[in-house]
This record gives sequence, C-alpha cells and structure tokens, in this order.
Amino acid sequence: MGQGQQEKVATSLAGAVSEEISASLAPVDAELERHYPGDPGTRQPVHTVYVPGDVFTADTIRTWGDRALAALDEHAPDAASFAAVLGLADELAEPVHTRVRAKLMREPVEDLRVDFEDGYQGDDEDQDAARAARLIAEAYRDGTAAPYMGIRMKCMEAAVRDRGIRTLDIFLTGLMEAGGLPDGLVLTLPKVTYPEQVTAMVRLLESFEKAHGLEPGRLGFEIQIETSQSILAGDGTAAVARMIRAAEGRATGLHYGTFDYSACLGVSAAYQASDHPAADHAKAVMQVAAAGTGVRVSDGSTNVLPVGTTENVHDAWRLHYGLTRRALARAYYQGWDMHPGHIPTRYAAVFAFYREGFAQAAARLTRYANRTGGDVMDEPATAKALSGYLLRGLDCGALDTGEVARLTGLTRADLEGFAAPRRGDLTVSGAQ
Repeated sequence: MGQGQQEKVATSLAGAVSEEISASLAPVDAELERHYPGDPGTRQPVHTVYVPGDVFTADTIRTWGDRALAALDEHAPDAASFAAVLGLADELAEPVHTRVRAKLMREPVEDLRVDFEDGYQGDDEDQDAARAARLIAEAYRDGTAAPYMGIRMKCMEAAVRDRGIRTLDIFLTGLMEAGGLPDGLVLTLPKVTYPEQVTAMVRLLESFEKAHGLEPGRLGFEIQIETSQSILAGDGTAAVARMIRAAEGRATGLHYGTFDYSACLGVSAAYQASDHPAADHAKAVMQVAAAGTGVRVSDGSTNVLPVGTTENVHDAWRLHYGLTRRALARAYYQGWDMHPGHIPTRYAAVFAFYREGFAQAAARLTRYANRTGGDVMDEPATAKALSGYLLRGLDCGALDTGEVARLTGLTRADLEGFAAPRRGDLTVSGAQ
C-alpha cells in the first residue's frame, strides 16, 4: 500500500439502516432539543431576598446592605474574628472578609422579591402593587436595582386566585406604563400543587403579552415547591417534572419552600430545616426533574435569625453558613435569605466555596483545554462543570477575571464555550 493510503475498512450494514434509524429517532431528537436545551448561560443569583409588599421602599436594598455591614462591625469587626466564628482557614480569612464587605457596599442583594403572599400584611394591595412597580422601574432607571427583582404573587388556589391575578396585572401594567419590563424581572408563583395551575399561569402571561403586544414568551416565572403534591402526585408520578413541561418553556426556577413543605409533611416546628431528610428528598427530586431543562433549583431558608447578643448572632451565623455550604456542595447554588443579618454569611459561604476550589478547578480546566495530562482524566461534561464553577464564582464576586485568566489562560468567552457545549459533545468520552 502506498504511502499516505489508508486501508479500506469493511462494514456489514447498508447505509439505509442508519437512515432508517435516524428517521425513527427524529421525534426523540426534537423532544430533546425542545425540553432539554441545557443551562441558559445567564447569571444565577446566589440568593433571593423576600420583602413584604407593604414595607418595600426605594431604599430597601441599601438598608439591607447597611444593616448587614452594621452587624459585621458589631459582631465580627475584622477578618480574624469573622473567620474564627465560621471556621475559615487562615488563607481565606482576609480575602473572604474583604470581599464580603465590598459586596455589601456594592451589591448587597442579588435578587429581591416583593412579597404579596405569606409575608404581606398590607391593607391596600392594589396600591402596594402599583407602588412596587413604580419603585422597581425607578431603581432600574437610576442604577440602584438588584440584578434581579420582581414579585411573589398569591397562588392559584381558589380562595386567593383572583387577588393574585389582579396583583400581578397591576404590577406588570405599572411596569409597562413606567417604560417597559426590565431585563431582570422575575415572577414567583407559590404553593403550586397541580400542573394545571402552572398551565393557568402560562395562559395568564400569554394574555398579558397579547394585550401589550409583547413578544410571546417574554414573561417567565419561578415555581415554588411547597407542597407534597408538587413532588409526588396522587397517581405516583413526579408532579414537579410535569409542572416544568406545563410551563411551556416559561419556567425559570424551582424554589424549595422549607417551612410550608415541612409542615405539609407533618414535620414538627423544631425540626423544620433545609437539611431535614424530607427536604433533601424533595430537592433531589426537583434537581433531577430540572436537570438539562434550563430550569434552576433554589434551596430554601433558615428562620433562625442572627439577632440579640453576640453569642446568639454567632450561633445563627454558624448555622446559616453551614447550611449554605451544604447546599452548595449539593449543587443548590441559590437560597433564600430572610434577614439582613443572613447576608454576611451567605456571601462568606459562597466566596469561601469558590475560592477554596479555585486553584484546583483552574488547573484541571487548563489541562483539559491544553490536552495535557494530570492525575485526573476529565471529560467534556466535567469541563462543563469546571467552567460553570468558575463562571459562577466570577458572577457573584468571589473571583476576579484577572486571576482566573492568570491561572487558566482562558477568557470569559472561553469559559462560556466550555460551559455550553453541543449536546453530542457530552456523550463523547475519553475514558469510561
């Protein structure tokens, strides 16, 4: 055989076999593309803060930041004392403390939901909803808004359905009158028990879009998982998976409701927590149902508030820090915060999580990108996870673009490319 010539390999199947198989699987291919598009590639906030609609003001975000800073100054005024409370390693003490303080000054809240459900105690919901729209529109105009803001309406159950629909209508109409829907708008539908309630929310948003000439699908929403029926339906199916389908591409997140869900299962008040086995089961089902769909999963909250004596604050901080780190290790990258005093430990946990694993993740991704060896053989799916890890660290402020570039030699665009590979790339493996 001449140089450069390749030996012809033998096959047994006619080309028509492959064509027939492809034709038979075309509906499955379309189904995969439609229902499992992968992560949207947008920023996911590390937390959601809920503020009752009757107390929400123009300076709520800044007030939360100032109160969080005041708590730090009073109960852990320097890096060493803060690290001692949380058990941070010496090398993390200064960078975490410095970044937490900077975050509280620059961007104390990443995601804020004006609450018209459980937390709302106002006397005039119409006016409070209109005021929320006006203040959020103003915040986006003057640059004081959180990256994400919106409302939690009442649920689709019969007793409060009309009130919830009216509040949502007033709020969205107010935004339109104030100049249009902001890019960071988020809507939350609580206490969902049946997929049909999700379908009703879709029809409601479709009607609003048509009334204002908006692009179909412009309005998305989060689904709060707070009832046993949302995890396991009466027919034994995983209702949460059906809810994602029922949202017709509009679902942006699944949020676990710690206390409503726990109470629904009969868990005693003293044991209602995000690390209870019942909570772990619910979130695991949510996570599997959402995987690949582009719908993100959020953990719930703790109701142990960091208030009172320094000893009490430190105890609450340690609890919140531990729960947040536990959630991050389980790939729940978002959670709820109920009090300004929770924010320092939210960011401390998030920053420590990303900084602790930064060097190893950067080294592994660099080896993968350069096709060099190492003590771990990574695959495309792992490269996706590694780049996603670094991107989340950059988005929240745990990492800086410069230090990531120095350790990896990669730009943000490079990271985004690894984080969103083609579907087929994830099935190609260098080692099994």
